[in-house]
Amino acid sequence: MIGRMKGAPATFGLFVAIVIGFLVEVATGAWKNPDTLHTIGAVSHVDVFHDHEYWRLVAAMFLHGDGTTAGTVLHLALNLFALYQIGTLYEMMFGSRRFLLIYFATGIVSFITTAMRPGVSSVGASGAIFGIMGAFVFSVFRSPKWRHQRVARSIVVQCVFWILMNIVIGTQVARIDNYAHLGGLAAGLLLGALLPHRTPPPPPTSVIDVQSWDR
Repeated sequence: MIGRMKGAPATFGLFVAIVIGFLVEVATGAWKNPDTLHTIGAVSHVDVFHDHEYWRLVAAMFLHGDGTTAGTVLHLALNLFALYQIGTLYEMMFGSRRFLLIYFATGIVSFITTAMRPGVSSVGASGAIFGIMGAFVFSVFRSPKWRHQRVARSIVVQCVFWILMNIVIGTQVARIDNYAHLGGLAAGLLLGALLPHRTPPPPPTSVIDVQSWDR
């Protein structure tokens, strides 16, 4: 795990920030108290569209919880595992700047989608994680480097599988914010389709296989 994180410094930074966010929740009691969780950053319709507290759209990405101890720990653990699996891959394949842009943009869109529903409060990194999975789909097939490689296409298939599975699970579990997931996914698909990919330069005549060109 440590070796893989060394190749994905942005993912590692997000991983640490989410853990710190959870420690803040424990210190304030927010991990067991929805009202306190809302105070420190949860997103709701009133907060965004009436009080214009836009900082919550970012802060909520680093908070996890459903009002119960077991649910909060499970929410945190699943998102950290997913971030480790999918975040490190995307960052190593497409670069830290592209990864961070997509992560934060899709995370913000996911919470705007949630905030459009009055009476709902939400936190978590899963909207941004869905965004990365969505971006993977078009990023691979539009990339001069990865579109012809079987392992990259295999990752896309796995992303599609986990996207569909989690959406189905979300329809069965009331506490799961499927609207945030779908909002992040849509934003990720769009960014994956629109963000430009650099065309690699021709290899030097003295080198047959060059793998160092820009991604």
